[in-house]
Amino acid sequence: MMIEDRAARISLAICAIVAVHAAAYFLRSLLAPVAFAIFVVAVVWPLQKWFTRRMPQGLALVATLAMTVAVVGVLVFLVTWASGLVATWLLQNAGRFQALYMQAIDWFEGHGIAAKSIVETNFGSSWISGVVRGIGGHGYSLVTFLVIVFAFVVLGLLEVEILRRNVERLENASLRQAILQPASEICVKYQRYMRVRTQMSLLTGAVVWAFALFAGIELATAWGVLAFVLNYIPFLGPLFATVAPTLFALAQFESFSLALAVLACLNAIQFFIGSYLEPRVAGAQLSLSPFLVLFAVFFWSALWGVTGAFIGVPILIAILTICSTNENLRWISDLFGGDGAKAARR
Repeated sequence: MMIEDRAARISLAICAIVAVHAAAYFLRSLLAPVAFAIFVVAVVWPLQKWFTRRMPQGLALVATLAMTVAVVGVLVFLVTWASGLVATWLLQNAGRFQALYMQAIDWFEGHGIAAKSIVETNFGSSWISGVVRGIGGHGYSLVTFLVIVFAFVVLGLLEVEILRRNVERLENASLRQAILQPASEICVKYQRYMRVRTQMSLLTGAVVWAFALFAGIELATAWGVLAFVLNYIPFLGPLFATVAPTLFALAQFESFSLALAVLACLNAIQFFIGSYLEPRVAGAQLSLSPFLVLFAVFFWSALWGVTGAFIGVPILIAILTICSTNENLRWISDLFGGDGAKAARR
């Protein structure tokens, strides 16, 4: 009987996980902006409180939103500016890519691989037009997403204090504690996460810029800017910021050995800052299992795209924080919290 009850609980848990996964996917147009807005509210709330102590609440809200929009606008401008420089260089040096393309085709054909027919079949004009349409569609979706997030952020900043007071008035003390304690810890961890991520992104951008300048790679500033902004997206951002300059260096130097050297150096930079320096700066409170971080990034990016790739780690932080405040679930945070997570709670 006990075995049957345990099997039933496991089956229910699996069904619940599948149902949550399906809901997250099919309701992504609503849930993704809400999750992103909650994260933004948690990060900028200290700024909102600072303004509220010095001016009326309405003006404080406007000031907080203005600074938030300004930061996002600067990041978007930097990505657009750097990408524009790279795209212009690519158009002006299309001949180099054509030469590399012909060399690669000749090498594959010499080894009995019909690479030319494969490329023409899968990457013809229809593929290019599809990519262009996809970029246009993603641009429209991004604008819509940001508008929805902005609306939720405005409402969230207005209701944080109201929600906190309503929770504090709950008669059930244990329920009150179960809501307030993890919520407070999640906010603190979110703010620390973004502070550490910003510091490491600035350092990554500066080191990549210095390396590109030293190696003689053109558009060194653009590569540094892209490395800085893309570092906010764990794993996928640094991956792109490593592969793209490598392909660029291959076209510039027309040498596979130099391109491999660039790839090795950029990987070393990303590994040292991301895997060695960042965990030490973040401290034990944000200690996470690297396997679980990678899984969260790919899992949520599969559900919500680029938004999921960015918000996946904050969602993981929230889940592990909730588990750490519940005696029955604490083993999950101890298991997946990474080195030092258990010690940080003591």
